[in-house]
Amino acid sequence: MLPVEEILPALRTALSERTSAVLVAPPGAGKTTVVPLRLLDAAWLAGRKIIMLEPRRLAARAAAERMALTLGERVGDTVGYRVRMQSKVSARTRIEVVTEGVFSRMILSDATLDGVGAVIFDEFHERSLDADLGLALARDSQSLLREDLRILVMSATLDGAAVGALLDQAPVIESQGRAHPVVTRYLGRDDRLRLEDRVVRAVERALAEETGSVLVFLPGQGEIRRTADLLAERVRRPDVRIAPLYGALDAAEQDRAISPPPDGVRKVVLATSIAETSLTIQGVRVVIDSGVARVPRFDPSSGLTRLATVRVSRAAADQRRGRAGRTEPGVAYRLWDEAETRALPAYADPEILDADLSGLALDLARWGAKDAANLAFLDPPPAAAFAEARALLRRLEALTDDGVLTAHGEALAEFPLAPRLAHMVLKAQLSGQGGRAAQIAALVTERGLGGRDADLRHRLEGFERDRTPRARDARALADRWAGLAGRAGREAHLDDGLLLAFAYPERIAKARGGSGEFQLASGRGAFVEPTDALAREKWLAVAELGGGERRDRILLAAPLDEADLARVFAGQLETETRLEESGGGRLRAKRIVRLGRLALREEIDERPDPALIAAALADRVRAEGLGALPWSDSTSGLRQRAAFLRGREGEAWPDFSDAALLDRLEDWLWPLLLGVRSLAALKPDTLDGAVRALIPWDQQRRLDAAAPTRWTAPTGNSFAIDYAAEGGPRVDVRVQEVFGLGEHPSIGGQPITLSLLSPGHRPVQVTKDLPGFWRGSWKDVRADMRGRYPKHVWPEDPATAAPTARAKPRGT
Repeated sequence: MLPVEEILPALRTALSERTSAVLVAPPGAGKTTVVPLRLLDAAWLAGRKIIMLEPRRLAARAAAERMALTLGERVGDTVGYRVRMQSKVSARTRIEVVTEGVFSRMILSDATLDGVGAVIFDEFHERSLDADLGLALARDSQSLLREDLRILVMSATLDGAAVGALLDQAPVIESQGRAHPVVTRYLGRDDRLRLEDRVVRAVERALAEETGSVLVFLPGQGEIRRTADLLAERVRRPDVRIAPLYGALDAAEQDRAISPPPDGVRKVVLATSIAETSLTIQGVRVVIDSGVARVPRFDPSSGLTRLATVRVSRAAADQRRGRAGRTEPGVAYRLWDEAETRALPAYADPEILDADLSGLALDLARWGAKDAANLAFLDPPPAAAFAEARALLRRLEALTDDGVLTAHGEALAEFPLAPRLAHMVLKAQLSGQGGRAAQIAALVTERGLGGRDADLRHRLEGFERDRTPRARDARALADRWAGLAGRAGREAHLDDGLLLAFAYPERIAKARGGSGEFQLASGRGAFVEPTDALAREKWLAVAELGGGERRDRILLAAPLDEADLARVFAGQLETETRLEESGGGRLRAKRIVRLGRLALREEIDERPDPALIAAALADRVRAEGLGALPWSDSTSGLRQRAAFLRGREGEAWPDFSDAALLDRLEDWLWPLLLGVRSLAALKPDTLDGAVRALIPWDQQRRLDAAAPTRWTAPTGNSFAIDYAAEGGPRVDVRVQEVFGLGEHPSIGGQPITLSLLSPGHRPVQVTKDLPGFWRGSWKDVRADMRGRYPKHVWPEDPATAAPTARAKPRGT
């Protein structure tokens, strides 16, 4: 008896009294294949179906086959399954095992889940985006439409209390499970070796030290292929069979990997995280864990989902270790040091926190929820990523600005593809190219089909030649997609690159720099190997990119014709006029037609809009300051005089400070900029007139009297008044020219600062009290001056002496 049998009475009672429950049971407890069968006769089910969700196609098929075998039936009778590209159900089917994405389509098409009595979310701890969405929708349906619908969440490693709280305090039932003892051996980490070399060493050791088959966890297909090649070279034993296992394999190859090996044969199964849960691989009693996994990480700023290789969580490491003890005592080899285990994160992050949310946003819009906060998510989607997803849907013409589904959006939501690819197929079908676009969608979504060439054309040729069951199923699925797109429009040839561009407009790329270097419409750099034929293309449409720090490797792309691009994407082209500086600071206009950040056309505009030039010149003045203008001394003085009067009389006089004039450029400078191409072309007198015009007319008449530009000395000579000098207006004058002046000069009652100079124009004294100077320190200054300048008159009482601008008078 499997361990889960012990808690079945409690589970049945919970589901008869409540509409939701949570079951936490470790791997091997039997929850996947026992619980659905034991609930079939529940009174509340009343002959309706049970839908059970699995995170992967392989797990869904395996669970359905195991339950059918338990009943002594064929798959498709009481127990069936629905997965992408395959379905085995009939009118007799009571338990449907479906992948999480399939369930999302089901409930979005029929919110009441007519004919369904229970939905079971198996392996919910994997926290896929589809599982979180499916649970939120099922919970919403249960609350609003189907009070009798049962929801059961099952998990091996999960905070059951948190899920129970999400489901209105649903009861949490735990099964202790049954696992055989597993010995853990830490092999340490040798970073000098490639991962594949370390794995092969561990496999050789395990084959030598232990009996039974070996399950090896690797991050991805590339590592699996390289490890398989190394093992084929180094482990030449007829009793050892190498069996890859990952999602992109044909179903038949997957079945061979999980089925028992022939007598006398040991299997080495090289698997991704696909084998962590839901599967029992017969004969395995040894696990080798690389300690890493490959997970998608979405970058909203670039719109790219990158596969990142990360350390596994402690929960995942425990799951992997447990696979060695499913059927008998086993051994787990870990390719790291024991102390590192404590540093592993407790759980992996839910996919909803790092995923492209465009599909989620579209599904919620179809459900009628504009805001994810209206549904019960265990972890709500990040606001920034969700906002970017809705922005993408608007670019794909799926949402209006206020978040309502358009007719095109409704068509996208009904289509069993991600929004980008659905948009591509529907757009292509308008021109009779829906079938070709559907084949491209199959290649993009089913990794490995058609080979690994970066050129989409070669990949499509390989796909058409491929006669494997998986390729056959993918072609049939593509045909169904083309059929769903409706009647073909007017036949018009669209290149493969143009079709790809419908789905990924921000990944349109233009060649730049060296061979193989490209820039994406998003602004990011990308490249193909210089030896690749795509490196010689000027334009590419890119479907798939491999992550890099500053640029990405182009993994799948097709050439684009620039003329076709400009024609088909005319509605998304933007025209920018950029001003450039030619000789002498003169501006000229360049008109650039852009798609994103890529320039399609550039041309010099010989007759640019004067306002555009004026705005650029005004921006330059704001950036460089008023010193960039060709001021005359007269205008500078005008500003200083106005500032002096404003300081004495207040706001009756305008503010001519740099900050104030910069703030009012449109009032005085803008008219002067219209019609010129450079600041140097402005004339100083026009600047003077523009600034003077800011002074009210009645103030202009007072200006010269209230703040004269010059001061006349007793000799009759006039001197410029420096209104910007520290301490107020200042005049530099030779001391002899102010002889006979008994009162200190002033402007508007404010003493002028006199800087008294020697005959050689050297400073003698600075004063605001000339009579005081005559009475005081003049005696010492006079003695010094007589010694230095004996030919000049230096009277004892300058206040009564005659002023002079000369040396001694003639004849003396």
